[in-house]
Amino acid sequence: MTFLVTGATGSVGKHVVAQLRDAGVKVRVLTRNPGAAVFPPDVEVVGGDLGLPETLEPALAGVERAYLFPHEGAAAFAEFAKKAGVSRIVALSSASAGDEYKFDFNHESHLKHLGVEQAVEESGIDCTAIRPGAFASNSLLWANTIRSGAAVRAPFAAAAQALIHEADIAAVAAAALLEDGHVGAKYTLSGPATITIADQVRTIGAALGREIPFEELSPEQARSELGQHVPEDVLQLLLGYWAEAVDNPDPVLPTVEQVTGRPPRTFAQWVADHASDFR
Repeated sequence: MTFLVTGATGSVGKHVVAQLRDAGVKVRVLTRNPGAAVFPPDVEVVGGDLGLPETLEPALAGVERAYLFPHEGAAAFAEFAKKAGVSRIVALSSASAGDEYKFDFNHESHLKHLGVEQAVEESGIDCTAIRPGAFASNSLLWANTIRSGAAVRAPFAAAAQALIHEADIAAVAAAALLEDGHVGAKYTLSGPATITIADQVRTIGAALGREIPFEELSPEQARSELGQHVPEDVLQLLLGYWAEAVDNPDPVLPTVEQVTGRPPRTFAQWVADHASDFR
């Protein structure tokens, strides 16, 4: 049985590859730049692009199950997967795809991720949707600032997020690929506890062994500063989400433990895994 992983060089995809390899299955990865992709020798690397449907047929030949990174080309991927005989697709989506997490500020994200899920479902292939909330890796936005020794400047210091480690997202995806009983599920994921933005900075500082200065910005200041290097649609989503999380903290969900049999990693564990990114 061959498993195809798209988005395999991304933060979640590389963990999906690792966990499938640990399970002893044959793994093929789809990447736009196979010459630059670094994987163990037992991983088959195939060139292709979700945005170029003509590259998908060779990549899908002989594949039985696939992990799909969210992309506008999801419908074409599902179409070619159906023709190739793929029996199961696990689609990375977002908590924003669920109606209970649909807000004006994440409308575009809602439509994008829901569209990916629907494209797979409409193909008739067995599908599982993985819907993580906020990634712990979003704090890498501060990495350059922290390395420089400057103060982290961010709005909504009291915003409480249930940040999830990318390895836990991948663990749920791998379980849905490898095991029966997950078809049709839409798994909304969170970390094990909420942590405010100010405490995220403190946690990173503790791991580095030094205090990191923190300055809270007004939303207007944040828009001006972040707008220099964050796309407008992403900025709109972030500001809206952080504002919502001040009075309405992210829900803490049991899904990761229910699916994988172990609790999700804490933000402190994520920081320990990524401490070198901040040094």
